[in-house]
Amino acid sequence: METRKRSIAKALSWRFIATLITSLVVFAATGEIILAAEIGLLDTLIKLGAYFGHERMWLRIPYGRYKPPDFQI
Repeated sequence: METRKRSIAKALSWRFIATLITSLVVFAATGEIILAAEIGLLDTLIKLGAYFGHERMWLRIPYGRYKPPDFQI
């Protein structure tokens, strides 16, 4: 299992990269840096919460996991 702090750290690091990509795409399409920054920020706030919830939900799903043995020789 992961701690909530690890899920938060992963979400923040990914959102930094994704925000940069979104902002660059908007800037390339419109040429407007303020609009690109605003859309990048809004996109980040929405998707940060969605990613964190998605990560925490998957921690509750046993699919693809196996239980390690209680002991090993």
